[in-house]
Amino acid sequence: MFTGIIEEIGRVKAIRRGSSEAKIVISCSRVLGKKNTMSSYPSIGVPTILGDSIAVNGVCLTVTELRGDTFTADVMPETFSRSSLSSLRPGSKVNLERAMPAYGRFGGHIVSGHIDGTGKISSLKRDGNAIWFTIETDSDITDFIVEKGSITIDGISLTVAAVTHQKPKGEFQVSVIPHTLSETSLSEKKTGDIVNLETDIVGKYVKQFFKEEK
Repeated sequence: MFTGIIEEIGRVKAIRRGSSEAKIVISCSRVLGKKNTMSSYPSIGVPTILGDSIAVNGVCLTVTELRGDTFTADVMPETFSRSSLSSLRPGSKVNLERAMPAYGRFGGHIVSGHIDGTGKISSLKRDGNAIWFTIETDSDITDFIVEKGSITIDGISLTVAAVTHQKPKGEFQVSVIPHTLSETSLSEKKTGDIVNLETDIVGKYVKQFFKEEK
């Protein structure tokens, strides 16, 4: 489980595509426990080991190799097809978060790392020192988005400011403060970019509960 509080911005070093899977190599330091910083995560400073889970732009991946200041993770074809990972290139910046330890602080909301799909940034509007992001996505996803609720965008826990429910496409808005912009890859996003989305898992359980009650 993750919380949507980004630990570090990593950089894609290589992507090796095979017939049945791909391997992504990411360089970083803090997530590998090689740099002590002020953070809400006591786990920082504790080395990452093989088998650990790391959310890469919100997608839960398993560490399969560690070498120097890099880690490698396998990416299945379905993961590529359902996420924006397929658009990554060597040099791309990615948001990284390790799985939350039992003794960690719950800074964001419950994030599984299993994204629901993607959305497209339809507009960016500056409002003082913040930026409004308007994101268009399938109505199957906006059905689980509520105003003042939580949404995960590329692994970042954000609060929904407004949502429009339409079919087949809906849209929602979030306001991103300067600190979040500087600590994540959102600072480099532009109109038309694709982002990974994960809706609040609590809403999914509630909908399933009432579906079974009928």
